This record gives sequence, structure tokens and C-alpha cells, in this order.
Amino acid sequence: MKYSKKDRQKLLTQTIEDNPFVTDDQLAEKFNVSVQTIRLDRMELSIPELRERIKDVAAHNFENEVKTLPIDEVIGEIIDIDLDDRAISLFDVQDEHVFQRNGIARGHHLFAQANSLAVAVIDDDLALTVKSELTYNKPVHAGNRVIAKAIVTGRDDARNRTFVTVTSSVEGKTVFTGQFEMYRTKGKGERK
Repeated sequence: MKYSKKDRQKLLTQTIEDNPFVTDDQLAEKFNVSVQTIRLDRMELSIPELRERIKDVAAHNFENEVKTLPIDEVIGEIIDIDLDDRAISLFDVQDEHVFQRNGIARGHHLFAQANSLAVAVIDDDLALTVKSELTYNKPVHAGNRVIAKAIVTGRDDARNRTFVTVTSSVEGKTVFTGQFEMYRTKGKGERK
């Protein structure tokens, strides 16, 4: 379906309000126009690019929730968090994150996203990684969006430990898993 510029921009604004994580590529496909047209529409409407929209949503929604570290120290953008239960973050792999010769993402970036999410999900003033067990399942390339999901799987309050599993995926396929044992300063009964 072909839209007039006015109608397209109105629908574009509504679509982004409904889903701030929609990409320019997805919008171009939805409105049957080029990505460049979408970018020009966004500029005319003063709608920031996806990366900025994600930061705005994360800062607005989660800045006061994450206790263990400042939100801007989390690798990737937190898009959902329920402390001591679960969290989700997005990480867009750029050219600076990959090896030049083959375009594959350096493993420490995937680890950093997963580890910082495991820290952020802890409902405490301090959380540190005691131990981790990592599995890299599939290469990640520049241009991929990595979605990391952290789930709190258990606690050992006598030792001030929380156990977190992080699964990272690209386009629905698991690329990385991590089992994290996290130290926290307080056990469950001691929290405020």
C-alpha cells in the first residue's frame, strides 16, 4: 500500500510510539519505501535513531531500578528488568566490535553484555562475579543485534550468592550462554 507523505509520517510516528525498538529497515518494509526515506521522515519529525530511542527508554524506565551499577555502565541497552528475577538487554554489534580479518565479534563483548546484565539484575548495592561458565555457540557478526536474557535461577543466602543464567541470541538463535555465580552484600532476609 502506498501512503502519502503526510499519512506515512503520521503512521510512522504512531508505530514508533507503540514500539520504540522498531528498526528503520522494518519501517521501510512496513511502509514500502526506502530506508533513506524513513531516515528523512524521522529527521523531519525530530524522531531520534533507534540507538538513541533505546537509550532514552532505558534511562527513563530503569535508571532508578538498577542498584549495582550506573545504567550507563551496562554493556548493551536494558529494555526490561525485574530485580532478582529477570532482565533483557540489546547490543548492536558494530565494526569496532569485530575482528578485521573475518568480521566475527570478539568474545569479550558478548561476555561483557552478559556479565553486566547478570550484575544489573541483582537487587543489592553491590554485586560481583565470583565464577562464570561460558559457552559460545555460534559466531556473531557486525550488524547483528544480540538480545541477552538473564534469569535468576537460585540463591544461597548463607553465602550471599545469587545464580544467574544469561542466554544471548541473534534472530532467535542462541549464540552464547553463561552461568554466573554472583556475590551480593546481603542475603535475602537482610534486604531493605
